[in-house]
Amino acid sequence: MVKRFEVYLVNLDPQPSKDAKNTRPGVIISPDEVNQNLESVIIAPLASTNAQYPTRVAVDFLNSTRFAILDQIRTVDKARLVKKIGEIDAAARKKMIDRLHELFAE
Repeated sequence: MVKRFEVYLVNLDPQPSKDAKNTRPGVIISPDEVNQNLESVIIAPLASTNAQYPTRVAVDFLNSTRFAILDQIRTVDKARLVKKIGEIDAAARKKMIDRLHELFAE
């Protein structure tokens, strides 16, 4: 089962296939209840470069600083999740939720 804050390589090719050429890491940000009941998940891409936007949240992942790009969230079919490569730590989870709250609160 896919869980919130897990990081997957995501196939972003226009037509998904087993020979994915355009895979990027993405962190699952949709709640577990959604992940359990739908065939799609909401992800935020992870990048190694920071563009200094308030919607970019620094996370420690794979022994380096990465950035969750919350201004580029998207919904993808679970079939596009190629491989689980880790998960985000508790401190980064809180920062991401706080930032998402700021983005979507009235």
